[in-house]
Amino acid sequence: MGLFSFLRDKFSKKKVDEETKTYVDGMEKSRKNFASKLDNLSKRYKEVNADYFEELEEILIEADVGVSLALRIIDEALEESKAQGIKEPKQINELVVDKMFLGYATKGGNIVNEIAFRNDGPTVLLVAGVNGVGKTTTIAKLAYRYISQGKKVMLCAADTFRAGATEQLTVWANRLKCDIVVGKPESDPASVAFEGAKQAKANNIDLLIVDTAGRLQNKINLMNELSKISRVISKEIPEAPHEAFLVIDATTGQNGVVQAKQFMDCIHLTGIVITKMDGTSKGGIILAIRDELGLPVRFIGLGEKMTDLEEFDLDKYLYGLCLGDEA
Repeated sequence: MGLFSFLRDKFSKKKVDEETKTYVDGMEKSRKNFASKLDNLSKRYKEVNADYFEELEEILIEADVGVSLALRIIDEALEESKAQGIKEPKQINELVVDKMFLGYATKGGNIVNEIAFRNDGPTVLLVAGVNGVGKTTTIAKLAYRYISQGKKVMLCAADTFRAGATEQLTVWANRLKCDIVVGKPESDPASVAFEGAKQAKANNIDLLIVDTAGRLQNKINLMNELSKISRVISKEIPEAPHEAFLVIDATTGQNGVVQAKQFMDCIHLTGIVITKMDGTSKGGIILAIRDELGLPVRFIGLGEKMTDLEEFDLDKYLYGLCLGDEA
């Protein structure tokens, strides 16, 4: 069974739940840019030829799948279509989507999106991201998610150099009615993080979410700062930080991949959180991140509500990208 048939069966009209509908609604712009172009392309050709594959490649690149991945997908689809004698455009399109799915699913190890909580003390999550990507809101949404699951959450405002960062996080902590650790303006981020680790232990916190600097004067400063935060936290909580998420704005496209590469030099990232997916027409960025960085997208932002930060689901993502209009 091909992926299209599998997705149609899995998410038939009777089976589209609210979470899947969130993907369908949130991926609308990307779907119009990708699925609609695929459909229009298949209608213009009776049989595939070199021109067809060239246009197909352009559609993938325009969707921000990434040049190297797009070229590889097309080469594999071309080779397989020749071997099997496939000339029908829609079958080729389905073959391409199969390649997109397999490329993500087989890149790296097994993917577990939810945070695994420790039984012997606080679980520590570092959150990084450049200014403007929605980092503070994402932290609030993650906190809301785990508070709703009955976890005791504490926030730590260690992004001390960005004007207003501490105040914004404090507003969210008050709304969520969760504890927050703050320092003085422009105080050492690592000292704030250390105090957060101490208080998290003392108050039997399940999850400590540490907001970190998104950008300092240069990468060396950022690397030193993030390394220092990790070191001081591990002194108080062994093996911490246990998770480190990078927040990327989907509307930035390939710049998001560049950002991730820079942060990977500074911190051991365990996953990506994609925000503003509902605001972009280039939903292929998720595939590019996985292909070029080997990192999984752990959560995806598909709207403004607190509940619109979804655990990333590859099937629902591809259904929203390719077939959501059938829902």
